[in-house]
Order: sequence, then C-alpha cells, then structure tokens
Amino acid sequence: MIDIKKIREDFENTAAQLARRGVEKETVEKARDLDAKRRSLLGETESLKAKRNSASKEIGALAKAGGDIAAAKAEVRAIGDRIAEIDRELAQVETDLRETMLMIPNLPAPEIPTGPDSSANKVVRFVGEWKDPAYPIPDHMQIGEKLGIFDFPRGVKLTGTGFPIILGQGAKLQRALIQYMLDVHCQQQGYTEMLPPFMVNTASMTGTGQLPKFAEDLYHSNADDFWLIPTAEVPVTNFYRDDIFDGVKLPKITPESPVKLTAYTPCFRREAGSAGKMTRGMLRVHQFDKVEMVNFVHPDTSFQQLETLVKEAEAILTGLGLHFRVLMLCSGDMGFSAAKCYDLELWAPGEKQWLEVSSCSCFTDYQARRLNCRFKDADGKTKLVHTLNGSGVALPRLMVALLEQHLQEDGSVLLPEAIRPYMGGIDRLAPIKQ
Repeated sequence: MIDIKKIREDFENTAAQLARRGVEKETVEKARDLDAKRRSLLGETESLKAKRNSASKEIGALAKAGGDIAAAKAEVRAIGDRIAEIDRELAQVETDLRETMLMIPNLPAPEIPTGPDSSANKVVRFVGEWKDPAYPIPDHMQIGEKLGIFDFPRGVKLTGTGFPIILGQGAKLQRALIQYMLDVHCQQQGYTEMLPPFMVNTASMTGTGQLPKFAEDLYHSNADDFWLIPTAEVPVTNFYRDDIFDGVKLPKITPESPVKLTAYTPCFRREAGSAGKMTRGMLRVHQFDKVEMVNFVHPDTSFQQLETLVKEAEAILTGLGLHFRVLMLCSGDMGFSAAKCYDLELWAPGEKQWLEVSSCSCFTDYQARRLNCRFKDADGKTKLVHTLNGSGVALPRLMVALLEQHLQEDGSVLLPEAIRPYMGGIDRLAPIKQ
C-alpha cells in the first residue's frame, strides 16, 4: 500500500496522482480523515494514561496521609473506562483505515501516459520484422488441429471452458519452452530458480495486492482458506515476507546487486466478467503455464532495474525469432500495485491482433509495505525494498504466436533453433496423417 504520510502531508498532490488511476478524491479524503481520527484517539489515550498514572500516585499519597481516597479512586475508574472505550473505537478506526488503504492503488510514475484504458498506452518499440507470406495463415486452433496438439472439447468435458488439453508434440513443446526460459534466466541473466507452492494463504495474496481488490478473479478453497495462485509472483515475492535483507542471514541488497528469483508454475484465474473477450482457443484460459521473474531491489535503482527486466523478458522472444512490440501502459491500464509497467505483445497473424505475453512492473515500495519486506542500507538503516516482477513469459499466447508466425506453407511449424535441443533435435512440428 502507499505510505499514509503521503496522504497526511501532501494530500492535494497525492489525490491528484491517484485521480490519474481513477481513484475518487472522496476515497483519499476518507483515508486522510480516518488517519486524523486515529492520531487524535492515540493522543487522547496517551494523555488519559498520564492522567491516570498521576491520579494513582495521588491516591497512594492520600492513603498514606490517612485522607479520603474514594473520590480519587472513582476518578481513576472513570479514566480507565474512557481508555477502554477509546481502545475499542481505535481498533475499529484502524481496521477501517487499513481496509481503505488496501483498496487504494499505487501512485503512478510521473512519466507514464495518463488515460482511462489501453487506448492511451504508448508503443515504445517494435522488435523483429513480420511480412505476410504468400500463403494464408489460419488461426492457431486450425493449425493445432492439423498438428494434433490441442483438444478443447475434452478439456471442457474434464473441467469446463478455459481448460485446454495439449497433446503429444504440443505438450513436449510446452515443456521445452518452459525449460528454455528457465535456462536463459538462470544461466544467462543471474536468476535463482525456485519451485513454490501452487496454493497460498490469504496473507500472501494480500501482500502482493491481489486481495482484497480482486477476490472474484481468484479460485479459493473455503475449507482450508487457500488460494490457487494467479501468478508465481505471489509465492515468490512472499518468500521474503517479514524478512530483512541484511547480508548475513539473507543476501545484501545494494544499488548494484538486486536479488533475482524465477519460477515456473501453473496459474489459475477465474477471469470473472471476461466472457466473450478473446475466449477462443488458447487466447484466454483459466489455467495456464508461466515462467515469472521477481526482483528485490534498492529504491535508488528500481526504475532502472525495470528497464533491465524488460530486456530480460524480450530476450526470450528474440531468442525464439518472434516479432513483438513493447508498450508503456497508461495510468488506467496498469496493474493495481504497479507504479510503472511495460507490456510485451506478440503479433499473431492468424488472429490478426497483438497478444500480451508479458507484463513487467515496478511496484516501488507498495508491495514491500504490505509484506513488511526490508533491507539494511549502507548506513545500517532498515528501509523498505522495492519489488519488480515480469513474465518471462506466459505460455498460451506464446504458443499461439509461435504456431502462427512459424507456420510453413506445407502446414508444418518450423521450430526456433533455441528450443530444438529441448525437442530431441527435431526442427519442426508436422501435420498428422489423416
């Protein structure tokens, strides 16, 4: 969450920044007023405790002198009753303040475009080239059917819409892409791999900002109060919840040395309210595979490190010989916890549209404040870290674009050289014999 001091000490500017993200001023005012009430109650209770201590000493002195202490004791009881009343009121105010703050998104970086939705996003660059071939390119569902690698109807039978089955060489390709990504991140980019749980508790979902805002988009097990993860960002970032990077028990974070973790996980999203929006085939599914990168960085270099993170995600796509573009997202299209975000979108010629496959975000100290994740700086002071994450990359739409961009005239799909070693040396996926 954002620092309450920004609302308390720089209200108008903070409200104006949040207005870029669609936050109504009344919400920011509510947080400010609750904070003021909390501080007032704390001041009153501290004053009453001091008064009670003084009165208690007077009772002792009166009793020692043989005086009447009845009135003084009554006053102490009255003070105690008021303190108890304030404590109850304070507990409610603190709960209301936390709930309000949890629903306020991160402050947007000054340089990002202002806009309500994706129409205001800014294209930063195109990478690679694409030229339509002389032969037609069908969509990925038709390509996959001829290759025999998808079975959507049986996925519906087993579970429901949005749970595709990938078969044969398609399943092997999926595994190959995952291993290729992990190897690039770990062997070339300095990441440490981890394999986290695929279910987490409520504290973990709250720490990275999925709760309480996006509860309806998540799968929840009521019996255990566990949540299926929507992204590996959740367990990987929470790995250091309530920890301090100190260079002793945990690594040391400096401007030159972030802590970098990567993980493959399946991801689960209900996608509530998304019916009819790109739901064909692999375009929008409820279960999918993804490789995630998470960085814990020094506050002085977090936005600089974001540019590095984007390049690390780009390296996956360039290594696969794919044409894509990089977007800087506007204030109204960013993720809830992000201060700045880039999307990587692959061109899918069969779909005739751009498909998001990676979202790389800098969260500043927004997640860290929820997580209580800190580091020791060069002066030994304890401060909040900054967190970043990016997909490197999501598999379903990567599979779509790879099939469509590398489709050959004979219906086969030429495999990028980078993943052929993971595919047993084969150079293409061939149509099945009818």
